[in-house]
Amino acid sequence: MKSVTALPAIVLLLVATAHAQQPYSGLEARPIKALSEQQITDLKQGRGMGLALAAELNGYPGPSHILELAGALRLTDAQKQRVDSLFTAMKAEAIPLGEQLIAAEAALDQLFAQRRITEASLHVSLENVGRTQAALRATHLKYHLSTLDILSTDQMRRYAELRGYGGHAGNQQHHR
Repeated sequence: MKSVTALPAIVLLLVATAHAQQPYSGLEARPIKALSEQQITDLKQGRGMGLALAAELNGYPGPSHILELAGALRLTDAQKQRVDSLFTAMKAEAIPLGEQLIAAEAALDQLFAQRRITEASLHVSLENVGRTQAALRATHLKYHLSTLDILSTDQMRRYAELRGYGGHAGNQQHHR
């Protein structure tokens, strides 16, 4: 009788094990294998996608998040205008770079899909992807850096609290 009651648990274990051995199952249907639909959408809309975590988590807030928290941070009209200008400029740079990254990943994907990949074309494609990723990340990081001159020390502290960083974001020592 004990073996019959253990059967559902064994079946679940086997299914979970089979799924764990096939972590990419279903991804082969993606138009660009290396990018999810969400990543493509984020790139097309100029979102940060965690590219600026080195800044964000070390006390350099991003323009997008500052604008989301404008009321709680008690931004002045002048501060809002400056941050909004940064955000607009960041998106103007990030969106074309995101489109370039999508195109670079699509080109790499197509070389593999069409079985035309060579060691030389692989290196060229990866250099293109890497250069574009670096430019996109630099764009997001530089706008995080630009916000330090806008917020007061108290606003920086409040930002870290509102974002849930518990004072670990190092914002006080980096404020100019």
